[in-house]
Amino acid sequence: MLSRVLLVTALAAFSSAAFAQAQELNLYSARHYQTDEALYSNFTKLTGIKINRIEGKEDELLERIRNEGANSPADVLLTVDAARLAKAHELGLFAPVSSKVLEARIPAHLRTEDWFSFSTRARVIVYNKLSVKREEVQTYESLAAPGMKGKVCTRSGSHPYNLSLLASIIANQGEAQAEAWARGMVANFARAPKGGDTDQIKAVAAGECQVATANTYYIARMMRSDKPEDRKVIERIGVVWPNQATSGTHINVSGGGVLKHAPNREAAIKFLEYLASDEAQRYFADGNNEWPVVAGLKISNPALETLGSFKADKLPVRNLAMYQSKAQMIYDRAGYR
Repeated sequence: MLSRVLLVTALAAFSSAAFAQAQELNLYSARHYQTDEALYSNFTKLTGIKINRIEGKEDELLERIRNEGANSPADVLLTVDAARLAKAHELGLFAPVSSKVLEARIPAHLRTEDWFSFSTRARVIVYNKLSVKREEVQTYESLAAPGMKGKVCTRSGSHPYNLSLLASIIANQGEAQAEAWARGMVANFARAPKGGDTDQIKAVAAGECQVATANTYYIARMMRSDKPEDRKVIERIGVVWPNQATSGTHINVSGGGVLKHAPNREAAIKFLEYLASDEAQRYFADGNNEWPVVAGLKISNPALETLGSFKADKLPVRNLAMYQSKAQMIYDRAGYR
């Protein structure tokens, strides 16, 4: 009788342990936005699944997952930029996911068989309203035209944001046109590439240069800022949605996937499906000034509303990754450092 009681107790303990494990999710994230805290806590509130989070830089997290191998505790990787997500795929870190929810919610051009986009950001043209006319900078190509000589600010050509932009030009127009564009950009630099997107926006406002490209969420963040200096910057710049008459404005993504050795695969898929829900999509938009990937979703972000609607390039995200190495070679040849 005693042995039977012990057996029942042991089985109950095992079941409790198994249940506890199933109620956890180990997330490796390269997204460093405070607003994501609400995203994660709400998932736990809805599902009871606790999120254990490790944050780091993209390359560090990829290397860590690869080194951990089959013993990795990581269930999900979240990061920004299609190239970084594609790199995780190339390293064999992701597992294929079949989910009717994700297929129904996320447009086909914003997902692959093993990673999914959950928000988008557009790369727009920022110009100084005192020195440049809006009609002069309606396309990415216009930035490389002779009339922009000495007027262009940019961050490094090796940064993923610029690599993805050039990858989209390669995909849409071919390598020859992409190289001509890169060389035209270099000829038009007002200064050597440096800093991040916010630095380019501030340099345009200060007149250090007259035009630059930047991701929209940096602009929206400054639009929503209470700092007088940020408001002053916004007053001095104009924003253009490039290439509206042709391919559309280049967009990049934030996304993630389930990892190959995920110990909590069921919880991991639930988490990805949650990120595609209306509630989570609104967190991306209203909290971090990114656009939802789910079409027709009503959001409440005054900065995004002010920026307005636009025609986005529908290039499949996998193509952005496909041309990354060619983009880097072209930038190197053009002297775009």
